[in-house]
Amino acid sequence: MTIPPTTPAGVLELLPAEQATHDAMLDTIRQGYRRFGFPPIETPAFEHTAVLLTKSGGETERQVYYVQSAGSREQGDYPDLALRFDLTVPLARYVAEHEQSLAFPFRRSQIQRVYRGERPQRGRYREFYQCDIDVIDRDELSLRHDAEVAATVISILSDLAIGKITLRLNNRRLMRTLLGKYGIEGDDAQADALREIDKLERRGREAVERSLVDNGGDAAGVSSLLDLIEQPVVGPSAIRGTLDGLSGANATGGADELAEVIATMQALGVPDDSYVLDLSIARGLDYYTGTVYETYLDDHPELGSICSGGRYDDLAGQYTTTRLPGVGLSIGFTRLFWQLREADLLPSGSPPVTVAVTLLDESDLSYSLGIAASLREAGISTETQMVPDKLGRQLKTAGRRGTAIAVIAGEDERTRRTAALKDLRSGEQIEVPVETLAQEVEKMMRKVGP
Repeated sequence: MTIPPTTPAGVLELLPAEQATHDAMLDTIRQGYRRFGFPPIETPAFEHTAVLLTKSGGETERQVYYVQSAGSREQGDYPDLALRFDLTVPLARYVAEHEQSLAFPFRRSQIQRVYRGERPQRGRYREFYQCDIDVIDRDELSLRHDAEVAATVISILSDLAIGKITLRLNNRRLMRTLLGKYGIEGDDAQADALREIDKLERRGREAVERSLVDNGGDAAGVSSLLDLIEQPVVGPSAIRGTLDGLSGANATGGADELAEVIATMQALGVPDDSYVLDLSIARGLDYYTGTVYETYLDDHPELGSICSGGRYDDLAGQYTTTRLPGVGLSIGFTRLFWQLREADLLPSGSPPVTVAVTLLDESDLSYSLGIAASLREAGISTETQMVPDKLGRQLKTAGRRGTAIAVIAGEDERTRRTAALKDLRSGEQIEVPVETLAQEVEKMMRKVGP
């Protein structure tokens, strides 16, 4: 019986050319994180269930994949292990466990896959990459780090060359005060309300307004609140003016915190037009306690948020008696890549292999392998034809693979110690000495571009 070769629903599987673009974008993010001083770590794909589900809140708990070997017996209500649904909760466990070995403020970047039981549909993945940065400190964490992680991500998203982006900022402490002002009191009721506000763009004003009123809000007050939060504020001066107008929220520090974050972003040189104050940004996960962020492509808001995060003052409190506040941002990379591909917005990527060295006759094998070795020594990605074949077939195969350049070296070229370079994208062909082959390959790549 033949088993149909089908990819499981909810995963992104790419052919080599797209995989090369995918990996180049990940490399850009990875290098950018390191440039801003966020060294990498990794954590296991699975965690103890009790650790993973601590304070997860919202819909996340219903999306967890539990891990159980075929030979084990289930203990209690759930298996002991579960796949991580994000990188923040494992980070809190990591810092609490290794607290005595870490230097604080602890900074890290992490680029790994996470897993959620999403309903399979276009653009919604059950396995996907997240690209995170975080800063964690003991007892108190300066608000300047809230600005620093925002500045880092704004710079790196610009490096990706996918279009102009805008980071939207808010503060959950500020929002809880505003909710109380309009009649929604109590931690649970406010947490529910914040989750509803976070869905404002997806569900629309009418549905969210009805939900907030049902949650205890005064109808007129809720309407005024939504009027306020539906208007993003652009530019540092306008943002400061709005925050001054919300001075009644200063008892909780939310407005003052945002004002300090904005001032630090200016000092860091973040362009004024790359961020706005958006009081509709609430973030659905309950562990966020202060600054929160969402990031959008200006020309393609339909793609939704491509990067999000915020401050979590108490997450690690379930694992240690030390208070370990943190702040971080995460790029949901797999969904972003899919969205950019669907919208035909992927940046130009390098070919999976730069050069294919052809082989026309068995007698040319040593010469061809020597050419390939010299190109690799120069740092050029090179594949070699190991069995002689017709030149046309070799060029066609290389073109289908997305290879940029073919090196053709038969008996005549071997005699002259030369090789022909054929650009498989433009059709241009030149003959060059083998001593300058690597330099000529690099020139040809620059001429047409990746």
